[in-house]
Amino acid sequence: MLTRFQQLWLASFLSLCFLSMSVAAAEHGSANEAKAMVQKAIDAMKKHGVDATIAEINKRDGQYQDRDLYVVVYDMNGKNLAHLNPKMVGKEMLDLTDVDGKFFIRERIELVKTKGRAWQDYKFVNPTTKQIEPKSMYVEKFENTIVGCGIYK
Repeated sequence: MLTRFQQLWLASFLSLCFLSMSVAAAEHGSANEAKAMVQKAIDAMKKHGVDATIAEINKRDGQYQDRDLYVVVYDMNGKNLAHLNPKMVGKEMLDLTDVDGKFFIRERIELVKTKGRAWQDYKFVNPTTKQIEPKSMYVEKFENTIVGCGIYK
């Protein structure tokens, strides 16, 4: 049987553990949040046009970035139109590979051409940790663009 002090200490310890896990989980976006970000961008494209939405997505700390979630947009030839990293915008990315040699932009194009929307796994630099991490990107085709948002695992 635990003493009252031990019970209080254990309760405090467990509370801190659960709080730490909650904070850690809150730092990362979820799959549902990633899909919602893509839908938000597509809804804006329908309402305000593709170009205006891309300009908004490319704004630093705008409404299309949340923790480690951010929306990306590519054309159907692999050219980056919108990204968290402004150095990537306007670049032809068709031959980009991840650390395992996976041509993930080519795969992304094929996925939206054949399925319209899909989840894709690859490895990419996490903007919050600055480390290469496994990532799952939700992508959806809208007109002649690929709109995506990914989660780090």
